[in-house]
Amino acid sequence: MKLIRFGLPGEEKPGIITDAGMFDASAFGEDFGERFFETEGLDRLSKWWAVNSGNCPRVPDDVRLGPPVQRPSKIICIGLNYADHARETNAQIPKEPIVFFKSTSSLVGPNDNLIIPRNSEKTDWEVELAVVISKKASYVAEKDAMDHVAGYALHNDYSERAFQLERGGQWVKGKSNDTFAPLGPWLATKEEIADIDNLRLWLTVNGKKMQDGNTSNLIFKIPFIVSYLSQFMTLLPGDVISTGTPAGVGLGFNPPVYLKAGDVIELGIEGLGSSKQTAVAWQK
Repeated sequence: MKLIRFGLPGEEKPGIITDAGMFDASAFGEDFGERFFETEGLDRLSKWWAVNSGNCPRVPDDVRLGPPVQRPSKIICIGLNYADHARETNAQIPKEPIVFFKSTSSLVGPNDNLIIPRNSEKTDWEVELAVVISKKASYVAEKDAMDHVAGYALHNDYSERAFQLERGGQWVKGKSNDTFAPLGPWLATKEEIADIDNLRLWLTVNGKKMQDGNTSNLIFKIPFIVSYLSQFMTLLPGDVISTGTPAGVGLGFNPPVYLKAGDVIELGIEGLGSSKQTAVAWQK
């Protein structure tokens, strides 16, 4: 299945997208949040859809899409998880995953505007594969890790490089501004993706190709990441793990290239759709 959430911010309804279009699944009676995932919601939804799909209203193609999961308990990111990205930023290849958080308040729909933060001069882009957790994970063995994965989504891990790298402390400061985590357009369940380790991911700015990579080049693969994180924290149903970005970020150019108001950022991952954000200036 491919799950969507649609409607005005804060008022999103659950839906399903198929080859025939987008459909309103509000009659199922649940949003796609922590409670849904922890109570085997994907299985229950699949059975419900098999019976009720013919009665679900069509969703207009021009409707706003929200993030495909209701606000998770946490958004966990893995830094420098592609060797080419580590090299372009003059960083060493990590021996263990670099872990940081994004504030859940940065989560927005896939095509919502990117708001460049107040006093920002170094807002940057990062196309990433996101993993959504299906059930509680604590001290999970790598061989069992995929049992805890609900599916996958497209994510743009926006970063303000001065806030992240020049202001001291942890990276979270440069990762958590409002609109810095557009997620979607949909959550694809595991069976939708034949080979998660061989997906092309790309990003353009104003039509110019900036990033063009493949998940085959991940340093730390998804089962290892899920198991690794579960040694340090409990992963809750609906949690989002963003797995890293390939080369081609603005920071990696010489001289660096950063976003400004009016720029249009488009990105996609094979099987997970595409998204488009327009950069706008912060306003009081």
